[in-house]
Amino acid sequence: QVQLVEAGGGLVQAGGSLRLSCAASGSIVSIVFMGWYRQAPGKQRELVARIISGGNTNYADSVKGRFTISRDNAKNTVYLQMNSLKPEDTGVYSCNAGGPYFESWGQGTQVTVSS
Repeated sequence: QVQLVEAGGGLVQAGGSLRLSCAASGSIVSIVFMGWYRQAPGKQRELVARIISGGNTNYADSVKGRFTISRDNAKNTVYLQMNSLKPEDTGVYSCNAGGPYFESWGQGTQVTVSS
């Protein structure tokens, strides 16, 4: 069992930055990947960024060059640095972690980008 606690959402003007964090606890050794998804009003949830245990990362095309996912293994925490934010980045951002036998989700944090 893995528990995820997110922090860092909020309201920011277009062009601004935010950093989200996701702290994992529980069966940490079983985690193979961690990532962030977002869901905008009226839209399906989409993968924003993911980091695999070996360090490989992948990003949605819409955020490449603006968002960076990283991790601090000592703190069991994954970060999503979001720069040059756009109104279309608005949504509920949820942390996700998974392994061979499980998948866990955080409670979600609201990110609102005003124009």
